Amino acid sequence: MSEAVLDIKQWGNSLGVRLPAAVAREAHLRVDQRVRVTVEGDQVVIRPVDVSRLTLEQRVAAYDVKRHGGEQMTTTEAVGAERW
Repeated sequence: MSEAVLDIKQWGNSLGVRLPAAVAREAHLRVDQRVRVTVEGDQVVIRPVDVSRLTLEQRVAAYDVKRHGGEQMTTTEAVGAERW
């Protein structure tokens, strides 16, 4: 089990910690990987985010008209360069 005692540093308006390579390797973390950071009791927990690609059907099913502003093209009238 890898372990390290680290200092928290200022990073812009946020705080940051650099993970040693051995810790990242053991946790199977890699550069540019998305992670979720949560607080559980008095512990900060870092977990990888599942980045499986959604199918078109899954994306359409997740579409919320109220949240995403409804239809973008509210007219069937040809406008501009799309006229044939």
